[in-house]
Amino acid sequence: MLLTTTPSIEGRQVREYLGVVTGEAILGANVFKDFFAGIRDIIGGRSAAYEQELQRARDIAMNELQQAAADLGANAILGVDLDYETVGPQGSMLMVSVSGTAVIAD
Repeated sequence: MLLTTTPSIEGRQVREYLGVVTGEAILGANVFKDFFAGIRDIIGGRSAAYEQELQRARDIAMNELQQAAADLGANAILGVDLDYETVGPQGSMLMVSVSGTAVIAD
């Protein structure tokens, strides 16, 4: 599956637009990760625990996006857009949503 953030694929023609596809993932961060991330806020540095959770959420959302496109018979997704948010009480959950247009390209 070819994914691109652009509205077209250079050198290829879109034969059919199949519709908008999406993928979402919401993951909770546990108390220990929150505690150590708070320490990182004070002393500086990167939070490996949050980075790993964010990567996991992004992978889940992208896999859902590709599966939704494949279910429609697409071989590419144009205009891919990733969004990141925190949700839940005190922003304790990480949300990644991704969308794009499923197409059949030659």
